[in-house]
Amino acid sequence: MIFDIKNYYKEDNLQAEQKYSETLQEIKTIFERLDKEVESKNREIFNLLIEVARFIIISSNLAERLDDNYFKNKSLVELQTENGSLFEELVPENYITSYLNPTYSVKIFGEELGRLLAFFCNRYRTYVTFVFQHKLFKMSEYNQLFIDVYNYVMANEIEYEELREIITSIETGDRTRDLTRLLKEYNDPEFQFYTNIVMNSNLEDLRYLFKYGKYVSVNELRLAEFLKNYPKEKISLIAKELYKAFLAGFERDGKKLENKTTIQFEYSIGIEPLLREMIKEFEKNGLKASVGDVKSTNINQQVDYDHKFYRTLFLNKEITEGLIQSYNKALENNRKHIRSMAGVVYIISFGEKPFNPENKPEALKLSEEQTQLFQKYYASVNQNHTKYQPIAETSFCVVSFPSPDIGEKFEDLFDEIVKINMLDSAEYEQIQQIMIDELDKADHVIIKGKQDNQTYLQVKLQNLKDPAKETNFVNSEANVNIPLGEIYTTPQLKGTNGVLHVKETYQNSVKIENLTIDFKDGYVEDFSCSNFETQEENRKFVEQNLLFPHKTLPMGEFAIGTNTLAYVVSRKYEILDVLPILIAEKTAPHFAVGDTCFQMREDVKSYNKYNRKLITACDNEKSILRKTDRKDEAYTFKHNDIVLPFDEIEYISAVTREGKKIDIIREGKFVLHGTQKLNEPLLDLKKN
Repeated sequence: MIFDIKNYYKEDNLQAEQKYSETLQEIKTIFERLDKEVESKNREIFNLLIEVARFIIISSNLAERLDDNYFKNKSLVELQTENGSLFEELVPENYITSYLNPTYSVKIFGEELGRLLAFFCNRYRTYVTFVFQHKLFKMSEYNQLFIDVYNYVMANEIEYEELREIITSIETGDRTRDLTRLLKEYNDPEFQFYTNIVMNSNLEDLRYLFKYGKYVSVNELRLAEFLKNYPKEKISLIAKELYKAFLAGFERDGKKLENKTTIQFEYSIGIEPLLREMIKEFEKNGLKASVGDVKSTNINQQVDYDHKFYRTLFLNKEITEGLIQSYNKALENNRKHIRSMAGVVYIISFGEKPFNPENKPEALKLSEEQTQLFQKYYASVNQNHTKYQPIAETSFCVVSFPSPDIGEKFEDLFDEIVKINMLDSAEYEQIQQIMIDELDKADHVIIKGKQDNQTYLQVKLQNLKDPAKETNFVNSEANVNIPLGEIYTTPQLKGTNGVLHVKETYQNSVKIENLTIDFKDGYVEDFSCSNFETQEENRKFVEQNLLFPHKTLPMGEFAIGTNTLAYVVSRKYEILDVLPILIAEKTAPHFAVGDTCFQMREDVKSYNKYNRKLITACDNEKSILRKTDRKDEAYTFKHNDIVLPFDEIEYISAVTREGKKIDIIREGKFVLHGTQKLNEPLLDLKKN
């Protein structure tokens, strides 16, 4: 049955219909009036309001025309043109002189007012989503906000605090209704706006890509074109393997899939031919699909970076408590949908050029007090969500594929990544077990960088009470995180000390250069990078993009990636700098700051599949606080992986309690007897 988004929101829209019509007509009148106000001391703010009003009117006109015939009657080129016009203000060259840009707005209006008005303009970017999802009730709300701002500007000498209260009123009011809707859209399989596009569109006709209301670049078009011609049997095989990988998360931990009826997908536009087969595969096995998030090419990542800390404008203790209460009520309102969710499947595209942001002084920044308040909100939301959807009762699966913006060899690389994602894990598990057997003899592991890499770390391993039946390391097969190829453990924090240095790492698509972290008893004690000229800027940059909202994080994971084939492919195609962490972490040793890999399922007994030993290194000194009166401090809800490439390693050695050193890796090569097969791709790389 075809999903009707208008019918889904029928009741909400009926209640808002009259107000929407009235506010839209008023905005049209205001637009005409403002355009005639040539001489005015408020000319610049009138220009800003004209731009926002114009965008509202254009978007509303589009809303009236949006139906299935709209996409059938327009050509692909016409849809591209109209889609581009909705996002033209974000194009980097246009953004320079846009009121969205805090640098430009501050230049025009001064520091406080400029930042506030940049936020005001940016919030209307969500109007496009309201249009495509036919949310008249939200369009009406934003229309009224515009009118309130206009009326204030016309009637008063502008006072910052008064205008701030008006502009942030949506954020500072009761958010229960909005958050309830949001969680329902994420978890209710009856909300089929996205799944309807995937399952009921003609995927041979690329005009379907424009139904999302997202920016559609040449990357989305090329990916969809490529996949519509991709061998159907390969797509079917990938879908089946991904379902098996998801299911393995339940089997590995002895979880039960019964009473779970839905599965959530998050994906990138263009991958629909594969996603359609995956949805069929999951539904065949009793799980109905919902969609949590859909992404497309980010036309200008600097915009998001500039507005990252917009909460500065309204976050205080009272608002924080209100947000927490609203979220808790929204969770309760969606109890049934959330409890029935089996987990999430993430299908990630990679290949965008690395983003090296400009750290603008005009951009909003959270104060120390606000950072602490956000940390409280962040922790509370995550903790309360897991009460309704316990991690110990769900699974997940993450897989990534290249996007066409990775370069001319996209098609060849796509096939290479498919091969890597589908590797048989049996041989890898046997080799990995050789390393685990030696590492289980160790008191700690020493990792030393070579040449100009300053890494020198001592990672303390946990004590095994019964080595014959227990192990510290997970022998990771091809499940949950795809591709295969790693062993990992939870280090003991006390005794984990030293320096980790990587020449570049990517955190949330942001490039951090020459990241150096000092660990003391397992916690980040000091840090720096070389992105900016001053140490102060560099420290702030690392804090915002690696640690936020925390000031420090523990080392939650130490791992050795064994997928040297993936490493070689990344070198061959020169894509190491755009490789997603999902693949990058399998290509080399890595460390995660934040929570352990066993977050909130520490008490679920897990065994290594290969030798059936119980994995005991599940807790550390941070997570074990869950069993004390400091349970609110047990989790950071962060897990950021940092990869140390093979060619920057002098050695990784296990050190026993007696002081015996056992080399695992030496000069970037695996050295234990029986592990040398992992070096074969590396040797081929050297020859070439």
